[in-house]
Parts: sequence; structure tokens; C-alpha cells
Amino acid sequence: MFDYQRIIDKYYPGGSPLRDIYLRHCRQVADKALAIAGRLAASSPAGEKSPMPSREEIEAAAMLHDIGIFLCDAPAIECHGKEPYIRHGMLGGELLRRENAPEEIARVAERHTGAGLSREEIIADDLPLPLDRTYMPESLLERLICYADKFYSKSGDMTEKPVPRVMVSMTKFGPESYGRFIDLHRQFGLK
Repeated sequence: MFDYQRIIDKYYPGGSPLRDIYLRHCRQVADKALAIAGRLAASSPAGEKSPMPSREEIEAAAMLHDIGIFLCDAPAIECHGKEPYIRHGMLGGELLRRENAPEEIARVAERHTGAGLSREEIIADDLPLPLDRTYMPESLLERLICYADKFYSKSGDMTEKPVPRVMVSMTKFGPESYGRFIDLHRQFGLK
């Protein structure tokens, strides 16, 4: 079993406000992702094995999806690094690879931002991200964590956002991002 807590403890020391924000947010995302996975597994036809990743994989991926935020400049959520916040996923993926985390978990960190970021969006918006990799969630695990993450902010009251509010927030990132969220909602939202 992969020890995700070791990595969290290394980069988010006890007693810091950022650790509290980080753990609360990631636990919310993990709980939502696990609930969705449980609901989908329960609705699978009898005798059919669910394609869902294991509970352990889902929890580890959710608890590490934002591991790179401490490297970014986002003082409103106690992040006092130097990097632009849009890079937190990419930086998190790189950090997880250095920590020998499973590649599927590193890819979740790298690909969860927004509803994914296409090469065309990165170029059009002149985002400070290298173009030598993909930032679109592809695997079931990547898509599940990306979806669950959209319901929780790391600022404000940190309560779960209702679907209409998430949809409105996704429109701010353009029609492609909104469309990708709708696809995720069709896959993981309540039927």
C-alpha cells in the first residue's frame, strides 16, 4: 500500500494553516470521489466487476491531487511560493514522481486543473505550462478526482458547491472547459 501521508507530512508541516486547508480540501474531495465510486459500483450489473479503481487508489490520488500548491503564490489560501497557481498541478505531478509515487497518482495531480487544459487553450491563453505533456484527465481515476475536486474550494467557507454553481464557475474558463465538465457530470453525477 502506498503511503500518501508521508508525502503530505513532508511538505505540509503540522500546525500550519496551509496544512489545515490542504487536509480539509483533499479529504472533502476524497470523500466525494469515494461516494461516487461506491454508488457507481453498486449500480453495476450483478456479477460484473466494476472498472472503478480501488478505494486505496482513489483516496491516495484525492489526498495528493493538490500537493503542488505550496510552491505557488496564492496568499489567500496560505500558499507563499513563487510559481503561478495555474502550475500547481504540473508541479505536483513532478514532485510526486520525485517521491516515487505511482505514475497514475502523479498524472491525477498533473491533469486535474479545471476540467483539464487542452494544448490549444494553453497556447491561446498564454498559460505558463510546458507543452510537452497532456493536462487532460484521461483515465477513470483522473476523471473521477477532477470531477470531485470541482465541488470544493480551498477558500471561503469550503462547503460543497451545488452543481449549478459549479457549472457557472466552469463557464468562466470557456465553452470547451464547460463542455468537458458536462461530460464529467454525465459520467459521475447522480442519474
